[in-house]
Amino acid sequence: MGGLCNRTAMAGEGGLPTVGASAKGGSPTSSAAAASDDPVGPVAVPPPSEKALRYYRSGNAIWTIEQVLGLALPALLLFTGLSARLRTFAAGLGRGHFYPTLVIYLVLLSALLFLIQLPLSYYVGFAREHAYGLSTQRFGKWAGDEIKGLAIGVAVGALVLWVPYLLLARSPTRWWLWTGALSLPFLTIVLLVTPVFVAPLFNKFGPMKDRALEGEVLGVAARAGVEGARVYEVDKSVDTEKVNAYVTGVGNTKRIVLWDTLLARLTPRQTRFVVGHELGHYVLGHVWLNILISSGLTLLGLYGVHCTADLLLGRFGGVFGFTRISDVASMPLLMMLLSLFSFAITPAVLALSRHHEHEADRFGLELTHDNIAGATAFVALQQQNLAVPRPGWLYKVFRASHPPIGERVDFINGYRPWETGAAERYGGRFRR
Repeated sequence: MGGLCNRTAMAGEGGLPTVGASAKGGSPTSSAAAASDDPVGPVAVPPPSEKALRYYRSGNAIWTIEQVLGLALPALLLFTGLSARLRTFAAGLGRGHFYPTLVIYLVLLSALLFLIQLPLSYYVGFAREHAYGLSTQRFGKWAGDEIKGLAIGVAVGALVLWVPYLLLARSPTRWWLWTGALSLPFLTIVLLVTPVFVAPLFNKFGPMKDRALEGEVLGVAARAGVEGARVYEVDKSVDTEKVNAYVTGVGNTKRIVLWDTLLARLTPRQTRFVVGHELGHYVLGHVWLNILISSGLTLLGLYGVHCTADLLLGRFGGVFGFTRISDVASMPLLMMLLSLFSFAITPAVLALSRHHEHEADRFGLELTHDNIAGATAFVALQQQNLAVPRPGWLYKVFRASHPPIGERVDFINGYRPWETGAAERYGGRFRR
């Protein structure tokens, strides 16, 4: 599962408040033993620093630029006829054969978009993160990861894109239905393959160095009913100051993954809460539900493309240089229309994601009964990541896949049904 916070809401600078133990290790201390270190009353949410506000505002500007580019670049390729010229060049190299033409076109298009967006990618992913103290990555590592990402994207595209284009040619009225249906097994394969084969291409995964804490993590997993999982410590400190954790896989591939930055900065109690949160996603089936929803939305988006692409081709086909959507030169058109659809449904998708994160917080609390660890973990994340704990509503609606940290701390401070004898929503699932 993704992680505890938004993509830009996990990193920062400065130390973390500790709760009952050194942030670096040793055996986890119990809640009772650490009581003298706990804050009195609810955990307060500190106001954002001026640096955090600057990071937040510049992030909003970057997000806006990225949305515009997501539409403008495909439109430029179409209305200048460049996409059609790339297709003609690819067809010449591929001697007019369908698959070689598609793969060569895909390589050319991917390389072109990569180069056009490279200055922005460098600023957002490298220069800006270093400027705010959020990255430890060397330029060579960043550049290597970017090239790896490009290569993986092209390889996956070459493996699967021939399917929708073949269906476009063979079944022009139902291609969207068959392609949408095939997205379900495709997304499932991606879920299974990515953590085992793709993620290790970017970072080293190994056993936890703190064996005592590993035992505690496995104990939390056992109480949640997740047996047979392996715990991995991933070397993310070569890239980032951010912290993260996730639970993924099925069967023999089940794994609890903890970034080494998280293990260095959070106390054992906070780590157990984070693991409980991530186990919530796993036990509550959020990953599989998201795959089903993504497949359904893919089907709906492709149907929207089917209904609108021919209208655009009828009006602008002469400018584009092609008149059939089954032409591989239509790839930017598909990208543009799917981007529009994606933007339109973003508020609903993010609202569902925030609901899942909220329920995972509840699950983690009911599993650990440690409100102090949960609340202080989020406060620590805010201070580390230059986060704004209560952002504006536009940010929340269009950008926030997780509830704002302020809302999460407020909920954690007040949610204690076990203290009043009230029923817990997920408590019946646990092995006490």
